[in-house]
Amino acid sequence: MTDFQTVYGAAPAGAWAAPGRVNLIGEHTDYNDGFVLPIALPHAARAEARRRDDGLLRLYSAQGDGAVTELRVDELTPGGVTGWAKYPAAVVWTLRQAGHPVGGADLYIDSDVPTGAGLSSSAALECAVVGAYDGLYGLGLDAAESALIAQRAENEFVGVPCGVMDQMASMCCAEGSALLLDTRDLGRRQVPLDLAGAGLRLLVIDTRVKHDLADGAYAELRAGCERAAALLSLTALRDLPLAGLDAALDRLPGELRPLVRHVVTEDDRVEQAVALLDAGDLAGLGPILTAGHASLRDDYRVSCPETDLAVATAVAAGALGARMTGGGFGGSVIALLAADRLDTVAAAVTTAFRDAGYAEPRTFAATPSAGARRVR
Repeated sequence: MTDFQTVYGAAPAGAWAAPGRVNLIGEHTDYNDGFVLPIALPHAARAEARRRDDGLLRLYSAQGDGAVTELRVDELTPGGVTGWAKYPAAVVWTLRQAGHPVGGADLYIDSDVPTGAGLSSSAALECAVVGAYDGLYGLGLDAAESALIAQRAENEFVGVPCGVMDQMASMCCAEGSALLLDTRDLGRRQVPLDLAGAGLRLLVIDTRVKHDLADGAYAELRAGCERAAALLSLTALRDLPLAGLDAALDRLPGELRPLVRHVVTEDDRVEQAVALLDAGDLAGLGPILTAGHASLRDDYRVSCPETDLAVATAVAAGALGARMTGGGFGGSVIALLAADRLDTVAAAVTTAFRDAGYAEPRTFAATPSAGARRVR
């Protein structure tokens, strides 16, 4: 008997999975219509599901408290569901708001994407549930449509004004590649990323500092960027070329200048990174990662002592480059390094955290993995 059958008394109709992600470069550019370059992780949220015709949505998480949450789909409202259940509820509400004739379901959720680590655990959950509902109700959604449903769920129901990168990464990434995504028109290209072939590894360092993007800080950053774009008569900061940055900064109030400087230079770092990957110079990504972290730390101010320590220690221990990944305020750091430095760098960061009195970080090597899919 499966776990789904133990909880619900019958077999599921199928199972759908969607991965978390790490972003190589391109942070806080997605809600500025810019460019991003994420990879999918092997870690994923999995949704086993069975359709119900009584309008009841029943939710169970293997990582939860052992209780089944029961909701009526026609009573779902933003702010009306709390805890982890708000994410699958948000998807169902959004599908109905978008005109899709969906009803209830039994969902069994199991995820190994670390939560609060800046690895898009919420997007993975949302995308897995979109996949399940698409399969159960025959909606015929493509990957981009599914990602936009998941993003709208997070924006309008959960209340986090995120861009579309996390959901597009979860839906669209391919094994062995990074996803170059233009967040304005959702144009995308798979950029080969053979880390092993280049003798490299990408180490993920989960600092175990938890963040909550719904606490208002993220929204304030986005509002600042939108205000700056309006003052510069731009649709979005993506439209400000690097060559025009200095002149534009002179036209802005002091508090907005660092935000604009980060976004414009970060878009340029994405372009630099893709050019290096296309040329086969994977090691050349290292300095770009470190420069991106300095920008997030000094201009965008979304770093914290733990992520700064992880970056500095990794580079000092031999990493080619390192940076905070994700929205910030904690979360994870990625470090690009030679394969034979993996254990050395991980040990150095662990020791540095212990010496500083921080919680022991979790470390693992990330491999570019497949996006959302039906698994059974």
